[in-house]
Amino acid sequence: MRYWEKPFGKEKPKTIRGEIHIIPDRCKGCSFCIEYCPRDVLELSKEFNKKGYHPPVVAKPDRCTFCGLCEMICPDFAIFVTEKEE
Repeated sequence: MRYWEKPFGKEKPKTIRGEIHIIPDRCKGCSFCIEYCPRDVLELSKEFNKKGYHPPVVAKPDRCTFCGLCEMICPDFAIFVTEKEE
């Protein structure tokens, strides 16, 4: 083994964390982002937006793994994810 290589299991890979941004006035309350989130980060809020729908709210921000599934599935482009700086 060369001196710059590390054996498997020496270091665990770091999980990329994401930060979810929601534009509540664009949301029509379809809740696709809530249903398809693999980590259950989002939930419906109790407040209404300008259209009269319940937009999602980030309930567990520390669980987001920057997969971007909520961003891809939103039909109104009301949600986007950025990589969290650490």
